[in-house]
Parts: sequence; C-alpha cells; structure tokens
Amino acid sequence: MTDDTIYALGSAAGRAGIAVIRVSGPRAFAALGLLTGAGAERIAARQAVLCRLQDPITKEGLDTALVLKFPGPKSFTGEDVVELHLHGSHAVVAGVLEALGTIDRLRSADAGEFTRRAFYAGRMDLTEVEGLADLIEAETTAQRRQALAQMQGGLARQFTDWRDRLIRAVAHVEADIDFPEEDVPDGVLAGVRRDLAGLADAMAGALAATGMGERIRNGVRIALLGPPNAGKSSLLNRLAQRDVAIVSHLAGTTRDVIELRLDLNGMAVILSDTAGIRDSRDAIEQEGMRRALAEAERADLCVLLVEAAEAQNLGRLQRFRDSGSALIINKIDKMSLDEEKIRLLSHDGPVFQISVATGTGVEAVLAWLEAQISPWHCDPDRVLMTRNRHRQGIMRCEAALRRALGETLPELAAEEMRLAIYELGRLTGRVDVEELLDVVFQDFCIGK
Repeated sequence: MTDDTIYALGSAAGRAGIAVIRVSGPRAFAALGLLTGAGAERIAARQAVLCRLQDPITKEGLDTALVLKFPGPKSFTGEDVVELHLHGSHAVVAGVLEALGTIDRLRSADAGEFTRRAFYAGRMDLTEVEGLADLIEAETTAQRRQALAQMQGGLARQFTDWRDRLIRAVAHVEADIDFPEEDVPDGVLAGVRRDLAGLADAMAGALAATGMGERIRNGVRIALLGPPNAGKSSLLNRLAQRDVAIVSHLAGTTRDVIELRLDLNGMAVILSDTAGIRDSRDAIEQEGMRRALAEAERADLCVLLVEAAEAQNLGRLQRFRDSGSALIINKIDKMSLDEEKIRLLSHDGPVFQISVATGTGVEAVLAWLEAQISPWHCDPDRVLMTRNRHRQGIMRCEAALRRALGETLPELAAEEMRLAIYELGRLTGRVDVEELLDVVFQDFCIGK
C-alpha cells in the first residue's frame, strides 16, 4: 500500500446515461471538497447527495452529480472512498477526470488497483478477488452463479475449513513429539489419521469436479467436423443468427478454426467450425485439416455433419463416431435416409436429419446439445474450483497428506502436514503470495 490517492472511471467507457468515477486513498475526501467547493465533512457518509462539481482551479462548472463517500476501513478498498455518479457523456467524464488530475497527490489508478488495495486491507482474499474478476466477465447464468458464490467467500470457506482442521491435527501430532513423557491417548492420534484420510478424500473429490468449474468459467467446447460443403459454416451462421463464417459452393472454403461463443441454456459454449476433412494435396488445406482434428481432440463434445450420401462412409472421422459423437445428416431438403438406415446408424450414437437451409431439425439438435451440457450446470449450493492455480494447489495438498499417512515417524508426518497447510494458505493469500498477484490481477480492467 502507498500514500497515493487513486482515481478512475469505474463504469464502462463510452456514452451512457450514468458514469461512475471512483476515488480511493487518504486524500479522497479532500479531493471531494475541492470538486464541490465545500468541505467534504458536510456530506454525510453513505448517503447520496446532489452536488455541483467544479474545476478546482478555474471554478468552472463540470456537472451536477450524485456524490457518495465511504470512510475507511468500512469501504471496498478499506480506505476513504468517494464515488461520483455523473452524466455519462464523454465531455463530462473527461472533464472530471482532468480536474482530478490537477489535485496534488492524486493519480490515475492502474488496472485492478482498487481490488488489489481491498486485498491488502483484508477486505477480500485471493479466491474472492478471482470471483470478482469472473463476475465482471460473466456472460451466462451459470458463470454468474459460480462467480458470485466464489466472490461471496464460498471457496475461501472451504479452503479455510481444511486449513483449520489440519492445524488442529498438526497440534496433536506435535504434542506427541514435544512431550513424549506425557501419554497422548491412542484415540487422539488414531483420530488424526482418520481426519487426514478424510481430508485427502475430500480434496480428491474436489479435484474430480474441477473440470466442471473450469468448463463453466471458460465454456464447453463443441467441435463441428465433416467433409467440405457439408454445411458446417451454414449451421454456425444459423446458430449465430449472423454471418460468422464464409459460405460458398466451392469446397474447402474454411481453412482455419472459427469460434462462436453461445449462451446455451445458461451455459457458455464455444462452437468451432473447422476445415472440411478429405484427401487433399493442398498444403494450406492439409494444415486446416490438422487444426480441425486437433480442435476435435481438445473439444468436450464433437458433432459430425455430413450429407446423406456420406453418412455410412465417414473415413477419417469414424473414430470420433466410435467415441459417441452425434451424427447430423444435413440437406434433407435434397435427400434424406429411410428409417432403416437411420436405425442402423443409430447403433453408434445419436443421429439427426436436418436442413440448415430451411431450419428443419435444427431445434432438435439444439435440445440434444443442451442435454449433453446439462451435467456441467452449476449447483447453486456447491462451490467449485475454477482455475488451474486452485487445482495445482489442492493436488499438492492431497499428495502431502497421502505422504503423511504413509509416514511412520511423527516428525516426518508433521512436516508433510505443515506443507499442506502452507499450500492452502497460498490459495487464499495468507502466505507467500507476492509472486501470484500479477497473475491474479492481470485481467482486471482500469477502475476495478
């Protein structure tokens, strides 16, 4: 923390009905007094007051705004904070920001600096900071629910509970080490082992669900695969309700992976249109196919799109069909398959007949996709780990506990337990976090 007082636009840039400028630091109230031309003490804490704002030097009027002040430490940053709710024109916002810049010992905030100050003041831990960042970026209902639960301390409470239980367990083990002449009841040390095993199992369960949390945060990846001119790009455009990909009667139009982000029943989905798979000697087309297959390998779900004539001869795509991918037969307005052929094809997984051109059958495909991603929906009562940082930390914790359970010497077991406590402390920001801060705050916007 520094003695600087910082300011920034806290709302989105651009013309709007309302814009919010935030000021935080020891000179926040002095700056408010200079902007209003009256003592800031006349403005009651945590009450919106209508004030005329002026340039501190020229006294020229800048706007009439609602002003709020929040004395520290009961503020977002833990410092004195002022919020100015202005009319949201570019001229008004620029004028007020310029006026703030003329005040001694005020400076423009860096990205994420308000939240960083909140962390240093103990107003938030690192998992709550990450939850706030995710909430700002949330695009779907599931992302909002998960981010809000994390920002409100759900994940921190889980980590803190595990840490507290480990501290108690270490205390019992160290009592046995430090006071060997005092008999520690056998039941106490046996209870420690049971607690360690329970904690290790709980962490293993949390790790198993980490993929769910990361998919909610980052999006479920769905790859569209098929030969050229099957209609993949046309389907992408229909789902997007706009022209995302180039559509042409010429084969091989799509040469790269084109991604479309969708909100599918509250879940973030990344739908990828890929290059057509066929035999080709064209170097660029071969690279496009390589990227298409690589995208399919990392996707959570693959969908094969073909015309009726190619439905029974998938060639290089057969391995994805064998793993349960859906088969979509497009252009049924021109040619479709009879029920017997559909029944035979259905042995390998679901089959849909559609016409992207007319929209026939597309709703059924969407309903199937929603059913496939429903297992990843966020349970409001369950807080999931959402980042690789969480997963790696808990993996190290679990490994340390498993090693502790395998130790015969209590001194070595206690050391492994202390290592697990340290890793849990790093996750919430209790210990040794300086090297993590730039990573945590790198995606924050100015003003937050």
